[in-house]
Amino acid sequence: RRKRLRRLPREQWQIVIREHHKGYIDWSTYEANQARIATNTRPRPHNDPSSVGGAVREGGALLQGLASCGHCGRRLRTHYRGRNSTPGYHCSGEHLVEGRGSHCLNIGGVQIDEAVARAFIAALEPAKLAATVAAAERLEADREAALKQWRLGVERASYEASRAERRYRAVDPDNRLVARGLEREWEESLSALQAAKAELARREAERPRVLSEAERTSLLAVGADLNTVWNAPTTSPRDRKELLRTLLEEVIIKVERDKFAAHLTMRWKGGALTELDLYLPRSKPQIVRTDEDKIALVRRLATHYPDGVIAGILNRQGHKTAYGHRFQAHHVAGLRRQWKIPRYEQKTESSEGELLTVKKAAAALGVAPSTMHRLLNDGIIAGEQLTPGAPWRIRLTDDIKARFSQNAGEDFLPMREAMRALGVSRQTVLQRVKRGELEAIPVMRGKQKGLRIKVIHRQANLFDYSS
Repeated sequence: RRKRLRRLPREQWQIVIREHHKGYIDWSTYEANQARIATNTRPRPHNDPSSVGGAVREGGALLQGLASCGHCGRRLRTHYRGRNSTPGYHCSGEHLVEGRGSHCLNIGGVQIDEAVARAFIAALEPAKLAATVAAAERLEADREAALKQWRLGVERASYEASRAERRYRAVDPDNRLVARGLEREWEESLSALQAAKAELARREAERPRVLSEAERTSLLAVGADLNTVWNAPTTSPRDRKELLRTLLEEVIIKVERDKFAAHLTMRWKGGALTELDLYLPRSKPQIVRTDEDKIALVRRLATHYPDGVIAGILNRQGHKTAYGHRFQAHHVAGLRRQWKIPRYEQKTESSEGELLTVKKAAAALGVAPSTMHRLLNDGIIAGEQLTPGAPWRIRLTDDIKARFSQNAGEDFLPMREAMRALGVSRQTVLQRVKRGELEAIPVMRGKQKGLRIKVIHRQANLFDYSS
C-alpha cells in the first residue's frame, strides 16, 4: 500500500516553537519572506478570492493579477495589442466552457487603468501627508534604537572586562593554572570590548545626518503630491503595481456592451468598496470637435505640410467637410484662402539637422522606411508628430547618423543574446532602451544586420534582481 505525505498548513500544527535556536534571520523576517513568496505565486482558475494575483511584471497593465471578471468571477488575463502594445483584459471563462474563440469579457485597459489610478490617488489624499511624517519619524527612531542597543553592548563588554580584571588580580599568583585561565579570559574580554567599541564607532559614523527643516519640508511636499510621484518618468509600471497592491485587494470589472458602459468595483484591504461607472467609446474619439479647433489645426499644419497631406491627416482623425464629405486637397486650399492661412513652402536649406519625413530620412540613412518606423516604435530613435494622424518626422542629426553603423563592438549583442544575458523579456529590454538605461545601435549591413544591445559582461550577483 502506497503512503503519501501531505504537508499541513502551519495553523494545523500541534507544536510550533518559535525562536528555538538562533537563525540567520529573525521570525518576523522569515514570515515576511514567506508572505512575499506566496504573493509571487501564479494564480490558478477558481482560486480563493482573497488570494493574490501573482508577482508583478514589467507590462503596462496596472491591474495585472488584481482584475476579476464581473460575470464569472475568474481572474482576468492581460494582453497587449497593436503597434503601441496597448494593454487590455480578457476572461477565458466562456472559452473554457463553451469552446474556442469566445470570451465573456474582452476590453481595453487604458481607460480602466486611468480610472483606477485616479481613485487610488484620491483615496490616499487625506492620509498621505501623515503617512510621510510618520515614516520619517519611525526611520529616525529605528536608527536611534539600534544605536542604543550597540551602546548597551559596549557597556556590557566593559563590565565583563572589568570583572575579568578584578578576578585576575585577586587570584593567588602561586596558583599558576588558575592565573593563566583568568588571564586568558581577561584578554578575550578586552578584545571583545575593543571590537564592540569599533563597531559602535563605525555605526555612528555611518548614521545618516538628521534632515534640516528645509529638507523635511521638501520631503513632506513630495509625500503630499502623490500624483507627481505616480506620473514621474522614473516610476516604472512595476512600481505603480506595487503601490496599488498596498491598498487594493481586487478590482471587479463588469462590461455591459449594449449600454456602452463598464462597472468597476474596487475592493480595498479592510473590506471597503468603491464603485466606478465608465462610459465606453462607441467609436474612435475625435480629437478636434469644433470648427474653430479644426481651423486652428489647419493653421498649425499648413506651415509644415502641403494641402494633400493635411487632407489625409484630417480624414484619419475623422473630420468631415461642412457637407459631410471626406477632405480633399482643394477643400484645404479653400479653407486656407478663406481664413488667410499662408500655404506651405518647401525649405531650400540643407537637410543636415532639419526635420525630414520618414521616407527621406530612411533614404539618407540607406534603410527601408519600414525599418525607420520600427525603430521609432521601439524608441531607438526619436521622432516628432504635430498631431495624431500626422506623418512622423525625424531630425537627422549627426548623432543619429553615427548610431547607424556597419559593425558593432563586442559588447553589443543581438536581441536574443541580450535577453538571455540580462534574463529579461524583449519588452523589458526595449523599455530600458527607451529610458536610456541600455544603449542600442541598429546595424544595417553585413551579416550582423539588426538591432544590437550593449551589455556589460559581469558576474551575476544574487541580489541584482528582486522578486
